[in-house]
Amino acid sequence: MEYCSQQYFLGVEMDRFEIIKNIGQEIITEEELRRLLEEKKHPVAYDGFEPSGIAHLPVGVYRPLLLKDLITAGVKVKLLLADSFAWINNKFGGDLEKIRDAGRYFIEVWKAAGVDMKKVKVIWHKDFFDDPEYWKKVILIAKNHSLTRTKRSLAIAGREADDSQPTAFVFYPSMQCADIFHIKADICQLGMDQRKVNMLAREISGKKGMKEQLDYVDCGVDGRPVIVSHRMLMGLKGPVKGKGFDENSGIDVEISSKMSKSLPETAIFVHDSKEEITKKINSAFCPMKVVEGNPILEYCKEIIFRSSHELEVKRPPKFGGDVTFYSYAELEKAFVSGDLHPQDLKIAVAERLNELIEPIRDHFEKNTKAQELYETVASYEITR
Repeated sequence: MEYCSQQYFLGVEMDRFEIIKNIGQEIITEEELRRLLEEKKHPVAYDGFEPSGIAHLPVGVYRPLLLKDLITAGVKVKLLLADSFAWINNKFGGDLEKIRDAGRYFIEVWKAAGVDMKKVKVIWHKDFFDDPEYWKKVILIAKNHSLTRTKRSLAIAGREADDSQPTAFVFYPSMQCADIFHIKADICQLGMDQRKVNMLAREISGKKGMKEQLDYVDCGVDGRPVIVSHRMLMGLKGPVKGKGFDENSGIDVEISSKMSKSLPETAIFVHDSKEEITKKINSAFCPMKVVEGNPILEYCKEIIFRSSHELEVKRPPKFGGDVTFYSYAELEKAFVSGDLHPQDLKIAVAERLNELIEPIRDHFEKNTKAQELYETVASYEITR
């Protein structure tokens, strides 16, 4: 199907540049993205995941919304299930088959979340290990940047740059950088915690003769990938002290505060019941009239108004009665003014998040194959 420049996004006519811009907290660069979309009707974007654990809100709800936005914009999406990276990180004790079970479970989550998997190409990273051309790219990249730069990029592995790490982690940035070129991605669509390695890819491809050696001449813009970095959804407890993942203090706090599966009390999972979701949201950090560092408002902006035109807040008549917000800006204004109380907002957000999670939860309850995968991966989590 030929792709036209104007599309309807949540009922509003938007061009595909605007749809993709709506995904990115940071785009490097907007000018290059415009040019890419002018030159290619169906550019390739890649996103990568280490298969491990049970899917939470960022992986099971937020990421599918972003993937659907990209598909709406006519982008060909390649999902890299980074099983070999999970193996390097010793997920599930380094058992590759268990890691692959987690990858298959992720695929079921995305299906249940409404991603048209026929329009998505799933790639298993372990397949790259048998390809000498991939390792050639890894070595070329490693030869063209310093060990200091590698250590600075280790935030992509969720690791702080200290000398106690296994030597295997040192390969991580060069490998992920090579993925971009090996996949021939025009767009790197990953979280803000991945921006350093994406910037490394741009710099490497800009060196004399490198785009030819990496077989990347016709990709991106002039042989450089365009970076579309989305937000890291905050955990329920709000912002925490930065851990040194990024020199930019704001980005450091964002990465450090992201919703983590390893801290289940601060995360919402796609298998949580309505009661569990409500309990977690009710206990979440949401100071009155405060926008910055407020996870509840962030979920409204990044999830609720990305998936719907509106959010209805039900209130007793003595507190102003029911009110419907038709944009995030409208909702934020009411919250900052004090017209919208945090508790009323929390009740509405819990209800809406449950509506988004319910189809995923139902899929795993009613589909035998999916249920078995979930139970298998859940058992790995308990015994790891």
